Amino acid sequence: MTIDPLSWQELADLPTAKFVPSDPINGATNAQSRLRLFGRAETDVRVTLYRDNHAWCPYCQKIWLWLEEKQIPYRIEKVTMFCYGEKESWYKRKVPSGMLPAVELDGRMITESDDILLALEAAFGGLAYGMRDPQVVPLRQLERLLFRAWCSWLCRPANSVREEQHNRSQFVSVVQMVEQALSSTSGAYFLDVFSTADVIFTPYVERMNASLYYYKGYSLREDNPRFSAWFDAMESRETYRGTQSDFHTHVHDLPPQMGGCYENGEPQMLKNKARVDNGPWEGLPDATFVEPEHDRAEALYRTIKHHANVIRVNPADDKLVDVALRCALTNMMTGTDLVPPPGADAALRYIRDRINVPRDMSIYAAKRLRAALEATAALVGDAQGVPIPFNHRRDQNPVDFAKT
Repeated sequence: MTIDPLSWQELADLPTAKFVPSDPINGATNAQSRLRLFGRAETDVRVTLYRDNHAWCPYCQKIWLWLEEKQIPYRIEKVTMFCYGEKESWYKRKVPSGMLPAVELDGRMITESDDILLALEAAFGGLAYGMRDPQVVPLRQLERLLFRAWCSWLCRPANSVREEQHNRSQFVSVVQMVEQALSSTSGAYFLDVFSTADVIFTPYVERMNASLYYYKGYSLREDNPRFSAWFDAMESRETYRGTQSDFHTHVHDLPPQMGGCYENGEPQMLKNKARVDNGPWEGLPDATFVEPEHDRAEALYRTIKHHANVIRVNPADDKLVDVALRCALTNMMTGTDLVPPPGADAALRYIRDRINVPRDMSIYAAKRLRAALEATAALVGDAQGVPIPFNHRRDQNPVDFAKT
């Protein structure tokens, strides 16, 4: 007997589907908000943050996290990054270079993330320790040293095994310097309390953790105890969890931003790559905090909200995608395996590969949705979706999902 998947309305009416999103203005840090007040009046807003639509930009994340930690009322204007679409003309009139992030503070436009932080500190005070604090300055320099070592290993093709091992050892040696810096305090953060130093390290360390696991078979979080404790401490912060992305999103958004990321082809790397791309996604060292109870409901809520565009942009036939997607969502919410129509395997994996954290949903919601899409696709066959582009990400044009 053939069992039909639940309809969109039936999915929305499931008792387990009840998800109440956080108040985007005054609630938890979230990627969908256009205004943040933290209980203040809108007349208190002095700052507008111009950041990317997808939450891919590391420098945008730095400013975003700082504002959230300081609870500075601000507006958000979302702009297209070069690697996934045309830059908006209105933004280029404000910032001719088109660079992100930018902040408008009391009517003055400021670019370059360090300059932005300095201006914000002058207006609102520092975050425990400021950018020019004698304890922060050497940590800022250390972060840049780590960044350069990461780029040398990840973004430059090695001409030999020896060169690959040299680049790895250079990176690991700087990691040990960071481990030493983290061990200089009794807590998990870089200084005695969470501070500007942690905000500065966050964006690229998060991306190092993802990219090296996938492209080099190296687990930054698992192989370094002080970094592991630092990640755990960061994930205890609601502010960070609201900006945090997952491995799958990062490893595929980084190549066009960085000018390429190069695999080393080693056995552990190949194993890690297959897991990030195809699952299982549970247990990956991209998130270790306790999984929220509402993760499936969140994934369903966000998918239902955008399902018309999710179906429309899929290369497969709209009716096929509609049925297949409802089969996967029915599986996610009820545990029932429903065989979708022939051809659904490629269509579902196209969606699986384009779930975007945190733009679309949080990490654990994305893991649950990816797992349901893959499990349902596997009932049909092994066909994959259209490959993710390496030189650009215009398959993720934000126009289709602008209404968050």
